[in-house]
Amino acid sequence: MDVSALIGAVAAMPLASPSFPPGPYRYSNRESLIVTYRTDPAALERAVPEPLACGEPLVRCEFMCMDSSTGFGRYSGAAQHIPVTLGGWNGAYTHNMFLDVHPPISGGRELWGFPQKLAAPSLQVAHDTLLGTLEYGPERVATASMGYKHLALRDTEAMRMLNEPGYLLKIIPHVDGTPRICELVRYVRRDIVLKGAWSGPAALELHPHALAPLGDLPVREVVSAVHLIADFTLALGEVVHDYLA
Repeated sequence: MDVSALIGAVAAMPLASPSFPPGPYRYSNRESLIVTYRTDPAALERAVPEPLACGEPLVRCEFMCMDSSTGFGRYSGAAQHIPVTLGGWNGAYTHNMFLDVHPPISGGRELWGFPQKLAAPSLQVAHDTLLGTLEYGPERVATASMGYKHLALRDTEAMRMLNEPGYLLKIIPHVDGTPRICELVRYVRRDIVLKGAWSGPAALELHPHALAPLGDLPVREVVSAVHLIADFTLALGEVVHDYLA
């Protein structure tokens, strides 16, 4: 087998049956509950890698339902994002992320560097409440609730959030265990179609967990919450800082 001829044509490991298709990926009717809260400034400072900089001690806890996506079908997720700046531009650094299906975990980690792990996130409508939960094994790690479609959110505010670039710390070791790739990656969403945006009263509870450490950025005060439904393409990333260069 001429392996060199396969380079660039094979999407991912394993060779016989790659675990994810080539990116970028298109999402349809992706639904998100995003609760923004105030946290401990010192803990936040420790979580953000340079050269990113954080301002106010704010964190976004997001619960997602991917209704339809390229190559993956339907799955759910939960994430913890930190508003940051780089070169004067606002963005969001993804600190923790959890999905309930393996292929997008592999694709997200190997292509972009999303810090994804396998867990049991959920986003659902419970009567008059939009409810997001995250369970890691048998333990409840996070619970978020928001009044369902209480207030319409301005399209400009929703699009501002969706157009905001995201940042990831991509770490892949060498075969001897030493770092082979350690990069700060930036990604954006393209071809966004906003289908709905709302705000409302919200609550968020985080519980300590050794392997799902959302609680390391504790909730001091819930600031706001939004509920978004949109189509978009998750564009492939670009390296903005190489820590091993």
